Amino acid sequence: MKEYELSILFHPDLEMNLDPALDKVKKIIEGSGGKIEKEENDGKKRLAYAISGHDFAVYYYIDLLLPAEAPAKISSVMNITDEVLRYLLVRADAKRVPEKEPEDTNEKQGE
Repeated sequence: MKEYELSILFHPDLEMNLDPALDKVKKIIEGSGGKIEKEENDGKKRLAYAISGHDFAVYYYIDLLLPAEAPAKISSVMNITDEVLRYLLVRADAKRVPEKEPEDTNEKQGE
């Protein structure tokens, strides 16, 4: 399984009740054999340009692990999901810097 990043722009009216739409997306991912590693809700933001007549969207990011055939399945279902204005599914960069640097255990104390 390989690491992927999924960015989703949800319909702005779902800001207060995002759970049903998220459950739908999670079922799509898990039904394709994927595993969710990390989720982040970035909230409602103004779009750079209108999408389907909407000036705002709810931004949501998911880090996940997917088998080889899963991205095509997820893309085909996400294209017809009403709650999703736009999405971007990309393979995670293998060279990205780890979130936490290992601490140096050889530091001298008291300096």
